[in-house]
Amino acid sequence: MQVGIVSDTHDNYGAAEEIARVFDDRGIDTLVHCGDFIAPPLLGAFDGHEFDIHGVIGNNDGERDGLETTLDSFSDGSQLHGREAVLTFDGTSIHVLHGDQGIDVVNDRAESGDYDYVCYGHFHVAEQRVVDGTTVVNPGAHFPTVPDENRTVAFLDTDTGETEFVNIDG
Repeated sequence: MQVGIVSDTHDNYGAAEEIARVFDDRGIDTLVHCGDFIAPPLLGAFDGHEFDIHGVIGNNDGERDGLETTLDSFSDGSQLHGREAVLTFDGTSIHVLHGDQGIDVVNDRAESGDYDYVCYGHFHVAEQRVVDGTTVVNPGAHFPTVPDENRTVAFLDTDTGETEFVNIDG
């Protein structure tokens, strides 16, 4: 299964459209958003695409009812999960949180040994590291002041366990 991972789109509709196009080109099955959509209109960039969307709430997300209603309308498999989510795709377990809870909480989730992947955002810096056998991924951000090298999304192939980062214009 192909999973696209994104975070901190911060109402950047142009970036969200580019992200949706890149995810379509890669044929992802599911998009995982690590929070800070900001408002429901951003989600329009993902409407009409073939992938399910799973998201968590970030510290800057407003109109949470609108975000939930919009995501739920995309597909039966799309959902806004709240502050954290545990997802399983093809036997691969992924813990998703925004990260504003603190890097110690992110690390605690990874150190628990309960998940194959921990995905988070908030810090606007793309990273991948391994903690006690768990791969920790921050896919980057699309906030206007984020440097180009961190304007990325990540792809996870659950069959191979490989993660790849791709730069996004916008």
